[in-house]
Amino acid sequence: MRSIARAAACGAVLALSSLSFTGVAGAASTGAPVEGAAIGGVPAPAGTSPTGAQTLYAPSALVLTVTDGADHTTGTVRRAVTLSCAPTPSGSHPDAVAACSELKKNGAKFDSITTSGTNRVCTKEWEPVTVTADGVWEGKRVDYVHTFSNSCAMDGGRGAVFTF
Repeated sequence: MRSIARAAACGAVLALSSLSFTGVAGAASTGAPVEGAAIGGVPAPAGTSPTGAQTLYAPSALVLTVTDGADHTTGTVRRAVTLSCAPTPSGSHPDAVAACSELKKNGAKFDSITTSGTNRVCTKEWEPVTVTADGVWEGKRVDYVHTFSNSCAMDGGRGAVFTF
């Protein structure tokens, strides 16, 4: 019985290794075979590797919001945009290139963006505005929330990432 199972497994491996693949998940298909592809844990033949636009990359896609109030779960969302940084900056963010550059420069440490020093003079009124970033950055889950005391404070400390 075990020899039948081994033979079936070997046959499946041989069948899979003889297939040619014509695309990478998440990438535009060019119709050309992708070398170095693997399926079901079966590696590609030695000496083959993805090149150019067909290389795999860790996903970096975020949903960014600006919400009225100190609680982003109950406040009114003013604006929301999407930001994708891999393989190229894109999304509905008005300046995706600058936002992705800022995130890469800071290692996606959102606190270094939102709490950086500013020379902006603001009133001390309490009308909180909360910014959030949810999604994935370089393959790691992101769930960031920061509350500014008011819109003026947010304008002085939001960086390119939350400027939309």
